[in-house]
Amino acid sequence: MTSFMLTGTTASKISSQLTQLRHQMGTPAVGMVLTLVVVADESNQYDAVRAATDAAREHPSRILVVIPRDPKEPNRLDAEIRFGESTPGEVILLRLYGELTEHADSVVGPLLLTDTPVVAWWPGEAPEMPAKDAIGVLAQRRIVDARSAADSVKEIVGRLKGYVPGDTDLAWTRLTTWRSLLAAAFDQPVGKVKKGSVEAVAGHASASLLAAWLSDRLGAPVKVTESEGPGLTAVKLSTAEGDITITRGDGRLATLSRPGQPDRQVALTRRPTSELLAEEMRRLDPDEIYEATLRRLSRGHRS
Repeated sequence: MTSFMLTGTTASKISSQLTQLRHQMGTPAVGMVLTLVVVADESNQYDAVRAATDAAREHPSRILVVIPRDPKEPNRLDAEIRFGESTPGEVILLRLYGELTEHADSVVGPLLLTDTPVVAWWPGEAPEMPAKDAIGVLAQRRIVDARSAADSVKEIVGRLKGYVPGDTDLAWTRLTTWRSLLAAAFDQPVGKVKKGSVEAVAGHASASLLAAWLSDRLGAPVKVTESEGPGLTAVKLSTAEGDITITRGDGRLATLSRPGQPDRQVALTRRPTSELLAEEMRRLDPDEIYEATLRRLSRGHRS
């Protein structure tokens, strides 16, 4: 991998350096399918870059990592370009100082790939309304992660206020395998669900979303109860014929139990961030089910 540093630079100089590096390496930019803009701080940029790079193996991308530094320093842009066989696409770390920290879009805009989608991801603290953020305005898909908030459930409920189609949350993406397994539990006819519960470690953002989704789809009250973890540990749905349950005590293997059928062991591993990110990069259209779930969760907190 080639790493090239530019200190006190500009977006146009970065573009010129990228063109020169592509000519040297003999790798055109036409193979990249989107631009992923990651807004991180120094404390989480390493993990974020690693996850984004792994996700880009499925979606070759130009990855722009925006790292705001000290706003009190003189205006300066430092860039680190990572390019080579071990990097699927291009990775550019942009460290912004001074007033540039408030105008990241002026740096990012000229570096976006032409005629390709833009995905924005905040792995840590995210704007209250991502679609109105300077970076969010540039993106078709805006990804946040409520798990990083001090009160993750409150964070998710607040997302509805500024929701715009294209917004999503990795707390929701973590539920894909759970939702698929729960849908499979209804492959054969079962009685109407009367009530349900979702068990998870205290303050688990995904648990509240899962309960809201189940309540919305089944038309039955579903509450969240606390367990010792790790993460989500169980879902219980009560019907006239008996209980449908999914239990996962180790974060890896789950047991699906249905009335009148033998228990079934199912792999239900907690997925890494790179896999979650890759899933969201596959889907750039609005997620109407996520929006409906947010609305259901918000109603539950108002009642």
